[in-house]
Amino acid sequence: MKEYTVIAFFSVVFVVLADRLSGVNILRRKLFYFFLAVIFGFKLAVNGYLTGAGIVRYCPEYFLGLRLGSIPFEDFLFGFSMVALTVISWEFWKKKGECVKK
Repeated sequence: MKEYTVIAFFSVVFVVLADRLSGVNILRRKLFYFFLAVIFGFKLAVNGYLTGAGIVRYCPEYFLGLRLGSIPFEDFLFGFSMVALTVISWEFWKKKGECVKK
């Protein structure tokens, strides 16, 4: 079974649901995707070096084997999930805090 792939896929599903249910709707903002592209640019450089140099290795039986350069596709799903969930949480609790202050 491709556990890394399954978990990465469900992390994206969880983030999409969290965005919708929280009412933050960060995934509908163009600015979010601009910053995501910047983050992925750095990911390509750093993660590309780590996986390309063999410092970080992935066991082929746990992921699809699709790579962008030397980086497994699933790493981009996890990267998206981590960044998006952080921003969703930040915006959600910021909005909650505004209600308390008033």
